[in-house]
Amino acid sequence: MKNMLNAEQVLNQLKTVLPKTRLRIMNVCGGHERAISKAGLRTLLNQNIELIPGPGCPVCICPEEDIALAIKLSFEEDVILLSFGDMLRVPIYTDDSLANSLQAARSLGADIRPIASPNEVIKVAIENPNKKVVFFAVGFETTMAPISAMLAQPLPTNLSVLLSGRLTSPAVSFLLKDNAHSFDALIAPGHVAAIMGTNEWRFVANDYNLPIAIAGFHPESLLLSIHSILTQHSLGKHCLNNCYQEVVNTIGNSHAQKCLWSMMSVVDANWRGIGVIPNSGLKFLPSMQHLDVSSHFELHAGVLEKACSSIPADAQCADVVMGKKIPTDCALYGKSCTPRTAIGPCMVSDEGACKIWWSNGEVGKHLSSRKSVKGERQ
Repeated sequence: MKNMLNAEQVLNQLKTVLPKTRLRIMNVCGGHERAISKAGLRTLLNQNIELIPGPGCPVCICPEEDIALAIKLSFEEDVILLSFGDMLRVPIYTDDSLANSLQAARSLGADIRPIASPNEVIKVAIENPNKKVVFFAVGFETTMAPISAMLAQPLPTNLSVLLSGRLTSPAVSFLLKDNAHSFDALIAPGHVAAIMGTNEWRFVANDYNLPIAIAGFHPESLLLSIHSILTQHSLGKHCLNNCYQEVVNTIGNSHAQKCLWSMMSVVDANWRGIGVIPNSGLKFLPSMQHLDVSSHFELHAGVLEKACSSIPADAQCADVVMGKKIPTDCALYGKSCTPRTAIGPCMVSDEGACKIWWSNGEVGKHLSSRKSVKGERQ
């Protein structure tokens, strides 16, 4: 169902449901944050409406030990290592690694290649039959579903996978279980909902009594979702509203889900800067274990084992990912940490909040002088 209202009409409707006190709305998806910043939506909204970027960047939360393992494999096992382009620049901070990023390892002679599509992985493996090829697979449901479909094809025997897949809704649940959590309402990710269905997100309203709306990636859909949230807030009746009906339905994409669950199962998983989140990661099913990198290489000796990231203490990446701070709250933002000199992962990826804010000239506006979010629940 196509939305018939334009952005100006929705903005006019927002005036009828403006909150009297600050309402903090988290957008989970990096794509949403990019659309919000690019369209300048924060400048158009009332002072009491605070849009907070959340944990929707898989590159930003990829555990440091997974990156270190990828670097180690690229040096010690003489493999071709493939991963999505953003992953190559993500820095790690450990004396145990031969290089502090995949890009640095590449500059030292490791055969590390960026890819844009999972299908490129099979092509590289076929073209290099005498080399072992490792696919460092990082992403949320929207990436893991097509990766699963790719892995269901007949595969070259020289291919294995270092799997670092994550699930988004358990991360939101984890944040909500913190009584000092940093948001009062949620814009749920449209692409994840297209895969998993609207039912995946009903717990936000049902279990935590917070307004929630699913949005697409154009300004009209985002503004409609904000309008829905403000209406729910003003009425005190919280529910899940689907503002992306042209793409998202109740049950999601059953074929994509079938591909995913035919390959993988759910496990507890580490999120960089956050720690272990229950039921938030993916691993290969026993029947698919032959695809896992651990079945092809000895990984025990010297592999990093960390509970969470060792991001430098003065970098606020973890708080930005958790929505407790905005990028401009970090003293390093735009100074020692820029896209060219990234200190933390949030300034590397195109879905990282810091990189998005920098690229779109976002300066925080009224948010940069906000009070601490702790204790500000509405």
